Amino acid sequence: MHRQGWTGAAIAQHPGLSLRTVRRDLRTTTFTGRKRRGDRGHSLLNPYKLSLLERWNAGCYTAMRLFRELQQRGYAGGYGAVAAYARRLRQAQGLPPGHRRARQPLPAVAEPPCQPLTPRRATWLVLRREAQRTDAEAQQLTQLRAQSAEVAKAIDLAQDLTPLVRQRQPDALDPWLQRATASALEALQHFAKGLSEDYEAVKAGVTLPWSTGPVEGHINRLKMLKRQMFGRARLDLLRCRFVGAPRPQPTPAARPRAPGQTPAVAA
Repeated sequence: MHRQGWTGAAIAQHPGLSLRTVRRDLRTTTFTGRKRRGDRGHSLLNPYKLSLLERWNAGCYTAMRLFRELQQRGYAGGYGAVAAYARRLRQAQGLPPGHRRARQPLPAVAEPPCQPLTPRRATWLVLRREAQRTDAEAQQLTQLRAQSAEVAKAIDLAQDLTPLVRQRQPDALDPWLQRATASALEALQHFAKGLSEDYEAVKAGVTLPWSTGPVEGHINRLKMLKRQMFGRARLDLLRCRFVGAPRPQPTPAARPRAPGQTPAVAA
């Protein structure tokens, strides 16, 4: 479309993309594609981080200069990723934000051997089953416990609640609520208070094998149909599509045929 004379704004309006995305793709020689959930953690900057660290440790603290050098080496990403990585390097060396020159030699910066422990990763590290944890994760959990007595108490309460819900142990619910309420952790106190206010439903959830999963599935299906028809039809058609939708009929059982009997063939 660009070679045919289309402007960037017209190209963006045709497939419904943003103008910034179209301009970025037009600047690159190859189509980089869209990032999906499976690409999380895989940045276009990853192959160039070693060279960035070498230039940074050599004394180049200007993000724009580093960005232009990477572009000459084939980097197809944007300046924002380079600037964000430079801010992380400044923070690791103790430099104030926006500081480009240091009056004294700074320590060299290196990439961490493992990914930083974000709140999401820390949550799954605590809730993951013990048999599924690797040796590195077990060591990381031990270090996490040693950081603070409150953190260790929160980990113990979270790990005690997990099998209570997974294995349906209603007898252990009341003791856990008492422990959480008596703890010094304000977040767990509020959580235990919320469970106590809806005690009957919580007790039924850890006792009975049923759940609201099928109901939530029907609600999700209704919302999907409603959004498909938004601005195009009214409630009468929605009622026909959802309530009067044909349901799969069970196939009738085949009757046994007598020996030597052949099925009839339609003319």
